[in-house]
Amino acid sequence: MADLTPSSRHALYPVPAPWDQRWLDVGDGHRLYVEQSGNPRGEPVLVVHGGPGGGCSPRMRRYFDPRHWRIILFDQRGAGQSQPLGRLQANTTPDLVADMERLRVALGVDRWLLFGGSWGVTLALRYGQCHPQRVTGMVLRGAFLCRQQDIDWLYREGASRVFPEAWARFREAVAAGPEEDALSLYYQRLAADDVDRSVASAWAAWEAACATLLPSPGVMASFEARALALARIESHYFMAGGFMPEGGLLAQMASLAGVPAHIVHGRYDMVCPVDQAWALHQAWPGSQLTVVPDAGHSATEPSLERALVAAVADFAHSGDGA
Repeated sequence: MADLTPSSRHALYPVPAPWDQRWLDVGDGHRLYVEQSGNPRGEPVLVVHGGPGGGCSPRMRRYFDPRHWRIILFDQRGAGQSQPLGRLQANTTPDLVADMERLRVALGVDRWLLFGGSWGVTLALRYGQCHPQRVTGMVLRGAFLCRQQDIDWLYREGASRVFPEAWARFREAVAAGPEEDALSLYYQRLAADDVDRSVASAWAAWEAACATLLPSPGVMASFEARALALARIESHYFMAGGFMPEGGLLAQMASLAGVPAHIVHGRYDMVCPVDQAWALHQAWPGSQLTVVPDAGHSATEPSLERALVAAVADFAHSGDGA
């Protein structure tokens, strides 16, 4: 296990402009936003965003040397620029895995590196377990295993003990009584056709409060900007246990035994505590784990950014991304 100091390694690359933007019809009434940037003949890397429902941003292109990588971003069903926004019908983990494989075929990619954070780790792992022959490796940040205990940590008891004032605001937004389950109440409100935007904002504000080591107005604003899709889709997934396979992700890790991985995790991650990264690392022989000592969950934290850029560069330099 590596321990990366804040002063070491790399900074983000400049934002490359996309040379391809399109919508991919995946059926069930869903169209996915897809973009490509960097080197059209470079090694393919697929960015798998968090949430679920979080969507991509131009910043996500900046972890990759655009001279080396063919950088592929897509918004998952109902998220970001995909259409229709926030749709819950035909929106499950198997649907998203199938979409990723459709995208690979549509873009003519044989094999690709997967780069995912938070829920993006969950989805990258599940895709890799279903299609290991299509994955050259993974760079994973803020591992989320989507076990019931991991969902409960953020939405029932765990992070609530670290951020009691933010947790109180989260419960007050749906008038949750002492014995009522706030997650269930949020899902009832958010799954409705006429969603109260203030409820979605309260959901996003709670997650944003837990996402950084120190309060970040920028992170708070980014969560608010995507609050509607994020809140609707996250509550939908988490009430269903993430639509995970029998036994969960860790029970399926044998299929990834030959796939190299760099796992990067903030020591003080309050959204996805570091024990999840440790459990994943222990279940994945040959994986590398870097615990960043001065970071929380958000990929925008400088020391996490440097660790992620370094992990991607290691794949480029070693040839693992080839």
